[in-house]
Amino acid sequence: MAFEVLRAVSESDAYANLVLPGRLRSSGLTGRDAALTTELVYGTLRRSGSYEAIVTSCIDRPWSKVDRPIQDILRIGCHQLLGMDVPTHAAVATTVELAKTQVGRGRAGFVNAVLRKVAGRTYDEWVDLLVTANSLPPTEQLALRHAHPVWLVDAFSEALLARGRELDELGALLSADNLRPQVTLVARPGRCTREELVDAGGELGRWSPFAVIWPAGDPGVLPAVRQHRAGVQDEGSQLVTSALADADLATGREHERWLDMCAGPGGKAALLTALADERGATLEAWEILPHRAALVRQAVGRAVTVRVVDASDPERVTELKGAEGQFDRVLLDAPCSGTGALRRRPEARWRKQPGDIPDLVAGQRDLLTNALRLVRPGGVVGYVTCSPLVAETSHVVESVLGDHRDVELVDARSSFPSALPDLGDGPDVLLWPHRHGTDAMYLALLRRGEG
Repeated sequence: MAFEVLRAVSESDAYANLVLPGRLRSSGLTGRDAALTTELVYGTLRRSGSYEAIVTSCIDRPWSKVDRPIQDILRIGCHQLLGMDVPTHAAVATTVELAKTQVGRGRAGFVNAVLRKVAGRTYDEWVDLLVTANSLPPTEQLALRHAHPVWLVDAFSEALLARGRELDELGALLSADNLRPQVTLVARPGRCTREELVDAGGELGRWSPFAVIWPAGDPGVLPAVRQHRAGVQDEGSQLVTSALADADLATGREHERWLDMCAGPGGKAALLTALADERGATLEAWEILPHRAALVRQAVGRAVTVRVVDASDPERVTELKGAEGQFDRVLLDAPCSGTGALRRRPEARWRKQPGDIPDLVAGQRDLLTNALRLVRPGGVVGYVTCSPLVAETSHVVESVLGDHRDVELVDARSSFPSALPDLGDGPDVLLWPHRHGTDAMYLALLRRGEG
């Protein structure tokens, strides 16, 4: 099953976190078998680039000349040998058997020979050997050891320095991307309590007042999750969403209107809906893709208006009657590189390229500009990305602020729980995997002036 999922990722650009759960459910695998399959898939994908470098040193041809199904088989074998506690003989034997059934006996011999060479060293020993043999500079050493592309190591270095952090943290940040993430649930206020989820076997989260850690198994079996009273949502995502709801407005009004501009697939919108209900506010949700808008409707229920809207198009925004300048709070969870959630999307680090970033940034600027048109004077926009990259975070905010002299940055730190440490100097906030145990979530609060 792990091989089938890897083939879907390699051949169809599928996402493992979307493909694997369905395969597990349809197969009936549970418990230790499901856990083993999950580790085979996620661990193999996380270290994919480093395993390629190790295998390449063991063969007499470029990696690109190895057939793609054999590439996936070799990656699976490498992860068992170098990233898991599987005994060497078992790792080699099961992987060779997989090769026999999938690519034939002849090429299974090649797999056997390569894996026996790989088995001669530990992961760290292979890295040390490759570092020395290729005289790799420090950044490339970190990239190989922690299985990240070099450009992303450089971008994370820039992000740390931009937030006033030390480069000594870089190794810890890269290591955090390779940890197995906990499943975090959100108890949507007014619909579910944390106590209900704890009684079902969960543990209280660290920071969010709505968070519960689910230790093992499929959380979809919980009644609260099936009924959309609770859901799976990273604690960082919960924190930035509730921070917008708690932000001070310049002037209030009795019945607030809230907007989630890019709402798919609906996790933040569902939490905003619950918070809005508690406070007598109403929420509207926009999403550009119809199938994602359907997911939002499923998450938020019938009380919320969900529109299929391209929120980056200023003409479309102008056409929407009763929208421009009418919302008290606007959440802009902007489409981004997703480099803050590499723990959960292990293949993403190898798919993203530095050339992808400029187009994303252009879209982020357009969306933030429109968000400031949609919020009323005195209202607040929450600009959110699941990325620590400077280009997608503070640079976007600064460039848009330069065109809007009537907009000010609000100190977002006061909207986070007081016990949450390491929020930096403000006014914007970036949560870190290695510091907070969350995805790398960025939040800037922008308040439109009333003049």
